[in-house]
Amino acid sequence: MTPPGTPDTPPGTPDTPPGTPDTPRGASDPLEGGRRLPASHGSLARGASAPLPGTLFALALTGGMTLGPGDGREVLFGRNRPEVHVCVGEDDPQVSRHQGTLNHQAGRWWVSNVGRLPLRSAGGRLLFRNEDPLPLDTGYTPLFAGGSRGREHLLEVFVTGPEGLRPQPRHEDVTRPPRVWVLTEQEKLALVVLGRRYLLHEPRPQPLTWRQTAAELGEVQPGAGWTDKRVEHLVNGVRTRLSRDGVPWLTREELGEPVGNALNDHLIRALLASTTLVPMDLALIDAA
Repeated sequence: MTPPGTPDTPPGTPDTPPGTPDTPRGASDPLEGGRRLPASHGSLARGASAPLPGTLFALALTGGMTLGPGDGREVLFGRNRPEVHVCVGEDDPQVSRHQGTLNHQAGRWWVSNVGRLPLRSAGGRLLFRNEDPLPLDTGYTPLFAGGSRGREHLLEVFVTGPEGLRPQPRHEDVTRPPRVWVLTEQEKLALVVLGRRYLLHEPRPQPLTWRQTAAELGEVQPGAGWTDKRVEHLVNGVRTRLSRDGVPWLTREELGEPVGNALNDHLIRALLASTTLVPMDLALIDAA
């Protein structure tokens, strides 16, 4: 006989202790081999550990759960607390009642979105409704569900690796510098002008067009032979180098059509994130 209060005890039976969270209706019971996490549990960004590699931790403001690996196991998350295993954005009607699912298949955990609005993962990757699931890497993954009036609701996910891989404090380690790409003087000047709005911290910035960039460069360097084709050639050369070095979302194949300004937008954001371009580089325009 299953001891009262264990994960296998059917919810709502006389043996269930008062206050025990009910298993979500209509979902496979995730508590076999797992346990609930209280709302007071610390952030998963600090790491998590479990005896079994591949154990999933999922945590929102209202609490969460941890569950060992096993094909077909799943964790549902969304706004409707009685129907999901992890409640996310319960006071925000723009979050779907069942927003998404964490599912274990083929030896790893995957996240899928069944909600109306996309999920955003680290790096800005958007996962839309009924798209192919995304695999979750070992370690920490934050997921954001969009809500009303610009709100975003965080679901922290952590997949454990072999025991001992939990992040350790490294107080005395030398700070690792970011990867900064080497640019020629002309490439850097062209990119500073192309991304001027980003360096000025304008809201919702967009890159200048090739023609606008060439016109501004022509003003700061008269007679230097700036044309839109020359700007395009220089910028595309930088984008190709970064793509070959593993920077994502810099090719048409990755983004799909229509591309619009997305290639240059991702390029400028990658250069800013790596500190290859910084706001002080705007001085290059005045010095040119």
